[in-house]
Amino acid sequence: MGFPENFLWGGATAANQYEGGYLSGGKGLSTLDAITGGSKDHPRMITYRTKEGQIERVNRDASLPEGATGFVEADQYYPSHVATDFYHHWQEDIALFAEMGFKCFRMSISWARICPKGNEEVNEEGLVFYERIFDELLKYGIQPVVTINHFDIPMYLADHYDGWSDREVIDYFLFFCETIFKRYKGKVTHWMTFNEINFLRSWTQIGIHQNDPQTLWQARHHLFVASAKAVVLGHEIDPNNQIGMMIAYIPSYPMTANPEDVLAALQFNRQQETFIDVQVKGQYPAHLLKYFEREQIEIQQEAEDENWLKKGCVDYIGFSYYMSTAASANPEQVKYVGGNQQPAVKNPYLEESDWGWAVDPLGLRISLCQLYDRYQVPLFIVENGFGALDQVMAEGEIHDDYRIDYFQKHIQAMKDAVELDGVDLMGYTPWGCIDLVSAGTGEMKKRYGFIYVDLDDEGNGSLARSRKKSFHWYQQVIQSNGEDLANK
Repeated sequence: MGFPENFLWGGATAANQYEGGYLSGGKGLSTLDAITGGSKDHPRMITYRTKEGQIERVNRDASLPEGATGFVEADQYYPSHVATDFYHHWQEDIALFAEMGFKCFRMSISWARICPKGNEEVNEEGLVFYERIFDELLKYGIQPVVTINHFDIPMYLADHYDGWSDREVIDYFLFFCETIFKRYKGKVTHWMTFNEINFLRSWTQIGIHQNDPQTLWQARHHLFVASAKAVVLGHEIDPNNQIGMMIAYIPSYPMTANPEDVLAALQFNRQQETFIDVQVKGQYPAHLLKYFEREQIEIQQEAEDENWLKKGCVDYIGFSYYMSTAASANPEQVKYVGGNQQPAVKNPYLEESDWGWAVDPLGLRISLCQLYDRYQVPLFIVENGFGALDQVMAEGEIHDDYRIDYFQKHIQAMKDAVELDGVDLMGYTPWGCIDLVSAGTGEMKKRYGFIYVDLDDEGNGSLARSRKKSFHWYQQVIQSNGEDLANK
């Protein structure tokens, strides 16, 4: 029993948080290149330059000034510009991944590195960059798992097309997909279309300037159609391709047995399951159509959109799992809880990380069961991890037993779901297998990796890599195929 022999152990990163080299090698600007650093107490900021030459700074989810175009200020620190510099350290990092025993490596391709404006202009130097990475991974027997679009959009498409609210962006995205599907045929067979599609809602992520429900759901419809068309295209170009979706999955428990709290939890979970329903079942769920009716949201569709959604169902569900939450029908109890991205209730039965994220290993087993029972397609945990303050000892060692403890319990929950519940689980790629910039806060001190990177929140440091204690522990886990979880 236990995990299958071909189980994909590995780790996960994203270009905008890890790669750096933001204008190197012909790369164009992306929206996340305009977002500053921050902290859990001081939100990240976006800078803009208006057509009149004035620079304005607004909150991340605020609307752009009329006529503004994305820009970056020279006197601000932008973590994505260097990130933790995979652009110049990829050979060293891949060697460390191989030393840990990775079977796969989940990474994203920067759309703006391949198509600097997001349109049909192709940057050959960007294609070569990723080709070298894939060849290096395959040299060590590590399968690339590629997220096609991870939390950003070429700035040109945001400025000139209002991002994904414009249907024309679907065609530009498919051109990007066709380019990479053909170029990397035989090198990459595991793909995901959009990272955490249920969290895509802002200028930085999808290039929209207004976040009203009509604009947002129209943009989401375009994302759904683009994903479906990409699945069909990817299968046509290479029948060996396995193309999945990716969602942030946060199971919600009723705060009490009060039926009203149970209904509140059901409605919370529906907010996530809607995105899976469309991409796995190929249609909008009835409750969402009723929501559109109530809110007078009219989605502009073309005649063949429904057929595309049905034809372009994904091969597997990739999902992130960091925490669970609780739901209450009492509005006085419901407020934003750290990391959840949605209003929720603090669960008194769970401990939390330094950033207020509930730690719930059993919730991962519950999530696996709920998803597999509902959808009956293979599952892939493509993010899971523990952001923490790591202390470098005088001798250079990092004793991150708290991280090992977190992973021990979550991997055991995975194993129970496979052995006891019969869940079809493809693999496991913990988030930030190497230290990278936090997407939510822009910090470096919120560290996830098995590999330490010498860099601080202001961008100071040598970028030197070193192994944490968890590095050797995860190496042991992979070597034993998940059988040896002991902290030795």
